Amino acid sequence: MDAIRRTDVSAGRGIATGGSRARSAARSGLRRLARAAAAAVTLAVAPAVSPAASPAAVPQGVWLIDARAAVQIFDCAGMMCGRIIWLLVPRDASGRLDRDFRNPDVALRARALCGQTILWNLIPDGQDRWREGWFYNPNDGKTYRVSARLKSDDVMIARVYDLLPLLGTTKTLTRVSRDTTAGWC
Repeated sequence: MDAIRRTDVSAGRGIATGGSRARSAARSGLRRLARAAAAAVTLAVAPAVSPAASPAAVPQGVWLIDARAAVQIFDCAGMMCGRIIWLLVPRDASGRLDRDFRNPDVALRARALCGQTILWNLIPDGQDRWREGWFYNPNDGKTYRVSARLKSDDVMIARVYDLLPLLGTTKTLTRVSRDTTAGWC
C-alpha cells in the first residue's frame, strides 16, 4: 500500500494525496516559524540597543589627578583623550618647563610635559564608561592600559594597569575649574 500516491483507476491518472501538498504545507509552516523566530529575536535585541545603553559623551573639561597634574579631557574621534594643562611643579630648578626626562625614548626626553597627551583612545563602553585606552605616566616613563567610569558629574575613577586590571591601581580624577592658580601650561 502506497501512502503517498494513490491511483484513481476510473480516471486513469495519479492523484497526489500527501506528497507534494504535504511538502508544500511543511515549507509554509517552516517559513511562518522562521518569521516568528526573527520577530522574537528582534524584540529581544531591541532593548540592548536602546538609548539608555548608548555610549556616554566624553566628560570634557579639566580633571585633577593626584593633586599633582590637571588633564584637559577631550573627544578624539569618538574616544576619550587627555593632555596635561597644569602641573603642581611646572618648572625645573633652572626655570624651564618640566621635561619628559624619564621617557624610554631618548629623543623624546627634551619635550615639555605641558601639553603632552597622556591619555588616549579610551573606547566608550556604555553609559559613563570607557575601556581599552592608554595612559602614559611621565613619573616612570611607562605606558599602561586604562579604563574609566564616571562616578558623578565631577568625579571619574580610572583603573591604570599593565597586564590585568586586578593588578593595577585606581586613580580618582576630580573636575576642577581653570583659574588663575600658578602652574597652568
